[in-house]
Amino acid sequence: MSVLPKMVNEAWKNRDGAIVLTTVDAEGVPNAIFATCVKKIRDDAIVICDNYFHKTRANIAAGSKGSLLFITNDKKAFQLKGSFEYLTEGELFDNLKDWVEEKHPKIAAVVLHVEDIFSGAEKLT
Repeated sequence: MSVLPKMVNEAWKNRDGAIVLTTVDAEGVPNAIFATCVKKIRDDAIVICDNYFHKTRANIAAGSKGSLLFITNDKKAFQLKGSFEYLTEGELFDNLKDWVEEKHPKIAAVVLHVEDIFSGAEKLT
């Protein structure tokens, strides 16, 4: 796993709006969604709340790797790529219930374990 460099940690604090989460199905067909319930939990992992996933959930269950794309307020793009962990119980899932708004169903905590980091086309790790 890759630890997020200082510049990416700072960019995360300055991100603008929703993230884009991308997975692929068994045939390699990509699926991209916007997600707003997202939190950096460590310097090598991001948790995304599965509130309304369908294809994304199926892709993760089938072993898809994925990417998370975000943009900062000053319009600098960052992409984090890695593998997923899907949690419906445990400490991370329980913690997620504390920070995701009540109006959402909170089906699972999806952890992206960061393996590669890019800023635009430049590979940072």
